[in-house]
Amino acid sequence: MSTATLIALAAQSVNRPRQAARHLLSLDLPREALLLAFALVVIGNTIAFGLSLMSAPIGAVPMGVLISPVGFLLMQAVVLGASILALTLAGRPLGGGARLRDVALLVIWLQALRVAVQFLLVVLWLAVPQLAALVVFAAMALGIWISVNFIDIAHGFESVFKSLAVLIFGMVGMVLAMTLLLTLLGVTPNGMTGYV
Repeated sequence: MSTATLIALAAQSVNRPRQAARHLLSLDLPREALLLAFALVVIGNTIAFGLSLMSAPIGAVPMGVLISPVGFLLMQAVVLGASILALTLAGRPLGGGARLRDVALLVIWLQALRVAVQFLLVVLWLAVPQLAALVVFAAMALGIWISVNFIDIAHGFESVFKSLAVLIFGMVGMVLAMTLLLTLLGVTPNGMTGYV
């Protein structure tokens, strides 16, 4: 895809998210392309996070595993993978029929949009902090709106309420599962900083 095509698809994701989702799914990308895209958005998110740390006020930098680029990259990969699985499985009890690869493609694209917004925010925080705060809230609202529509298309619900329920249940389930996993591995908020 050319840069112009990606920009047009990003605009369509905001203006007509359902059409954007259908277009993305029609690409039928191979697994190798999905894995590469997954890796790129995780790396991009890590770079954006690092830049935001450098531009953050002193004292506002998080501690622990988040300060380590490798730790943050691994965490992002796990969270993104868990999100894809959770959003796929959470739709099944409601009659959803999304394939894992379809949800993966749409979630990866959403993450790519998020990375682009994060790079924009780094610039705005340095230039116009007040505007950056507004962009954060707008991006969060748009992210939810796009996610609900993407989930609806992927699962074939034709119901934004079911899609919203999948988004909520999927995220809650993912957080609970990851909390349990980290607890079983002996990782606690207090213990993380000791290994960095």
